[in-house]
Amino acid sequence: ENPDTLHQDIQEVRDMVITRPDIGFLRTDDAFILRFLRARKFQHFEAFRLLAQYFEYRQQNLDMFKSFKATDPGIKQALKDGFPGGLANLDHYGRKILVLFAANWDQSRYTLVDILRAILLSLEAMIEDPELQVNGFVLIIDWSNFTFKQASKLTPSMLRLAIEGLQDSFPARFGGIHFVNQPWYIHALYTVIRPFLKEKTRKRIFLHGNNLNSLHQLIHPEILPSEFGGMLPPYDMGTWARTLLDHEYDDDSECNVDSYNAPAKDIEKDLSPKSMKRSQSVVDPGVLKRMDKSEEENMQPLLSLD
Repeated sequence: ENPDTLHQDIQEVRDMVITRPDIGFLRTDDAFILRFLRARKFQHFEAFRLLAQYFEYRQQNLDMFKSFKATDPGIKQALKDGFPGGLANLDHYGRKILVLFAANWDQSRYTLVDILRAILLSLEAMIEDPELQVNGFVLIIDWSNFTFKQASKLTPSMLRLAIEGLQDSFPARFGGIHFVNQPWYIHALYTVIRPFLKEKTRKRIFLHGNNLNSLHQLIHPEILPSEFGGMLPPYDMGTWARTLLDHEYDDDSECNVDSYNAPAKDIEKDLSPKSMKRSQSVVDPGVLKRMDKSEEENMQPLLSLD
């Protein structure tokens, strides 16, 4: 990131917007484009590709972004159950640590789509911080007590929706994704999602199982709660929810299970592979010829630290 060429970098990305008249670019201000440049280490074409996919994803999944706010009943309940949670301390690389306790999912009150919406909304709030735009995030998912019945809801189409929303369409850099206490069926799910993961992403996923020592080699226990063998007290699931909801955290007057569960279920029902298919061309063919092809996916196995 060079302050002397920053305006030129931003303008080069902005100038590419005309190559995608099919997309409504709702924001092209300097601060907004800058987060995409930072996410792609100032590679102009890659930053624009991400910018285009960000808005394309929202256009293709309009129902997900209706009532896209913390007080939406489904999002609110997911947030209150810690989807996601955020630790107070950054790691030694200055990255924000997000935590998910998978077994907390209450299927009777909100759907997996609501959880994804809550995560995306949280990232939208966090990515306003320039420090996190540069340093990025680390995600820890604790699968303790996550049942096979719950896992059966992680359909290929639902997983693909999440991957497209987080890996392919959001300007956040994930330095590590750590699974702990995962059962065998979570291992099996990897064979389903592997074709949709970029090589960079695959290299940053770690399966620790019950071996928390391997987690501590990458994230210091001094900043982790006791659930992860850390030195801090147990994590309060409502910490991040209170930040987003403020005084509305304890106001459940809007919550009506029937009013929000049905639309979300309809979204999940419509997530067929065909409906989730993304156009391979994100820019004009003339622009594509100049793009770096280095992100071709391969089938390298996931690193397991069991």
